Amino acid sequence: MKARVKICCIKSLAEAQMAIRHGASALGFVSAMPSGPGPISEELIADLIAKIPTGILTFLLTSKQDAPSIIAQQHRTYANTLQLVDSVSIETYQELRSELPGVSIVQVIHVTGPDAVETAQTVSPFVDAILLDSGNPNLPIKQLGGTGRVHDWGISRTICSQLQIPVYLAGGLNPENVAEAIRAVQPFAVDICSGVRTNGALDEEKLARFFGQVAST
Repeated sequence: MKARVKICCIKSLAEAQMAIRHGASALGFVSAMPSGPGPISEELIADLIAKIPTGILTFLLTSKQDAPSIIAQQHRTYANTLQLVDSVSIETYQELRSELPGVSIVQVIHVTGPDAVETAQTVSPFVDAILLDSGNPNLPIKQLGGTGRVHDWGISRTICSQLQIPVYLAGGLNPENVAEAIRAVQPFAVDICSGVRTNGALDEEKLARFFGQVAST
């Protein structure tokens, strides 16, 4: 199967429509973050999600770590998928499952070293998918995505080969390296934000080249 594509940091209906037109199966909407590009208001997220066609996954990126706050965000935005960009407790996963039936849970794991393999194995029974990114939650100001950095794809490949759930690959992808990344990691899907943007805006030429490279694998 060809890798699916998630376009993140969507800021407008025009960007959402452009991404879908080129073949995106998922869109990411960034709520408040301690750092990184792309945050928009929850009011705008809700307005955009209401206009996304059925069948497209709508990811709410949240840095919240407690279930009541995450549940409240989902109720305000109506995203069908939660992307948890920071670590949460097992109890939080269980509460989200109980309170938000039908809403998918995707846990981000920041690949800072080989310990990411064990982390992925530990959380995978509680979530619908894993997303591998290149942030660093241990910094004084947490980096929880949107760094534009590539991480060790060897570690990501190990995670993909061991898990029984879908794995999304993010972190520094662009039209020039995405085909190599897919061949190296064999992810279920790739996820991109800054690599298909120019001056912060979604760039149709870059987007077309990115999808062309994905299709070539």
